[in-house]
Amino acid sequence: MGIGVSSVAMAKSVANMGQLGVVSGTAIDSVMARRLQDGDTEGDVRWALSQFPDQEWAKEILERYFIEGGKAESASYLDVPKLSLSPTPFASAMLVASSFVEVALAKRGTDGPIGINFLEKIQLATPASVYGAILAGVDYILMGAGIPADIPQLITELINGERVQFKIKVEGADKAHLLSFDPSLIKNVDSSRLHRPKFLAIVSSHILANYLARDLDTRPDGFVIEGPTAGGHNAPPRSKDSIAPDGQVQFTEKDLADFEKVKAVGLPFWLAGGYGTPAKVKEAIEIGAAGVQVGSLFALAQESGIINELRDQVLSQLSSGLLEIRTEPKTSSTGFPFKVVEINGTASDPEVYEARSRKCDLGYLRSPFLRPDGGIGYRCSGEPIKTFEFKSGEVGEAQNVKCLCNALMANIGLGQTRWGTYHEPALLTLGSDLSGAEELSALHSGCWTSAQVIDYLTSAL
Repeated sequence: MGIGVSSVAMAKSVANMGQLGVVSGTAIDSVMARRLQDGDTEGDVRWALSQFPDQEWAKEILERYFIEGGKAESASYLDVPKLSLSPTPFASAMLVASSFVEVALAKRGTDGPIGINFLEKIQLATPASVYGAILAGVDYILMGAGIPADIPQLITELINGERVQFKIKVEGADKAHLLSFDPSLIKNVDSSRLHRPKFLAIVSSHILANYLARDLDTRPDGFVIEGPTAGGHNAPPRSKDSIAPDGQVQFTEKDLADFEKVKAVGLPFWLAGGYGTPAKVKEAIEIGAAGVQVGSLFALAQESGIINELRDQVLSQLSSGLLEIRTEPKTSSTGFPFKVVEINGTASDPEVYEARSRKCDLGYLRSPFLRPDGGIGYRCSGEPIKTFEFKSGEVGEAQNVKCLCNALMANIGLGQTRWGTYHEPALLTLGSDLSGAEELSALHSGCWTSAQVIDYLTSAL
C-alpha cells in the first residue's frame, strides 16, 4: 500500500492473528533515512540496524542520517542517492539495509508470516531491496505494477550468494541493459543459513498468470489476482474507448480475469480488488482461491502509516457518504491508471496541484532512456515539463501528472519541507469499492483496528 502505509505495526498485528502481514518496500531507503532524521524516537530503526550483518554500513548510515532529537521542523530532509544503473556501493547498501530494517522490525515479536511488497516498475531498486528482505528472513515477497518475470530467478541467485545481472528496461534501446548487484557488498553473511521466501506475482489477468507459470525461471509460488476496483495502480484497460465522459478510466468485462483459467494454472491464488467484505471472502474461497488480499480497510485502520489528520478526513467523508474516489488516467508517471481520493488540501485539489512547483528530487519512478549519444539518461513525467521535453519526453505525457513519490511520503508524515515553510502535499489512494469500509465504519463508530478488520472479514467463514 503505497509508501509506508502498510506499516510495521500493522503487519505485526495481522501476522499475530495468523494471516500474512505485509510491509511496503517502496522508497524504503527514504523512509528509513527520514525516520532517522526525525530522531528515531522509539529507537526502533537503530535497534534493527544493530541486527544488520554488516555493522560498518550500519555505522555509516547512522553517521549520515541520524539526528539526535530530530531535525528542526523548518529544515529539509537530506535525501538518499537516486536510483541508477550505476549505483554507488553506499546507495546499494542503503537499499539492502532499509529493506532489512523494515522486515526485521515486522518480524520482531511475532511468529506469524511477514511479507514485503515491491513495485516491478521500480526495477533499479529491486535486487538490493529483495536481498535486504531475504537477509531479515522475510517469508513472502509480492510484486505488481508490471510483469515480474525475472523475480524467481533473482531470488535463487541471491540465496546462493551469486552476483546478479538484473535486466532493466531502457526506453529507446533495442535490448535490456543490466544492473549489477553483488551480495558480497554486505559482509558477514552466511548464505547457507538464508531461507527462500515464497514469491507471489500480482497480476490482473489469467493470460499473464499462465505466461509466468509456464517456465520454471519465471514461475512464482502463487498469484494475487487484482481487479480494477483495487486501490493504487491498476492495469491499463484493454478497451480502446477507456476514458469515460467524466475523464476517468473505465473498465469492462475484458479487464476481468477468468478464475477458471487461473485455477487451471495449478498454483494457489488470492483475489484482490472488491473482496473486502465477509460475503466476498466467502465467495473467493468458494471460487477456489486460497484467500483474499485487502488494502483499503487496513489503510484506514489505526495501525496504518497514514497520518491521523488525513485518515480522520477520509473517515469523516466516508461516514457522511461524501467520499469520492476517481480512477485517473494520468496522475501517475508510470502511465498506469491510479486511484485518487478527493480530499481538499491534498494534491487531488486542483488549486493545490497548480500551486506546487514541479520537482523530481526522489526519482523512484524515473525511467532510464537511451540518449542520442548512446548514453543513459533518466526522466520522469512528473518533473518540470521543460526538463522532461529537453530529455525527449512527449509534453502530452507530462501534463496533469502528479509527483507520487513526494505525495506518498507526505501521507505518512515524512513529506519534504522546502524553503522553511512549504510542505509537500499528500495524495491518498484507496480502492473504489467502499462497501466493506462503510460497514466497518458503522460497526466501530468510524474507526477500527487491524484485528477488527480480520474478525470482520472472516466472520462468514
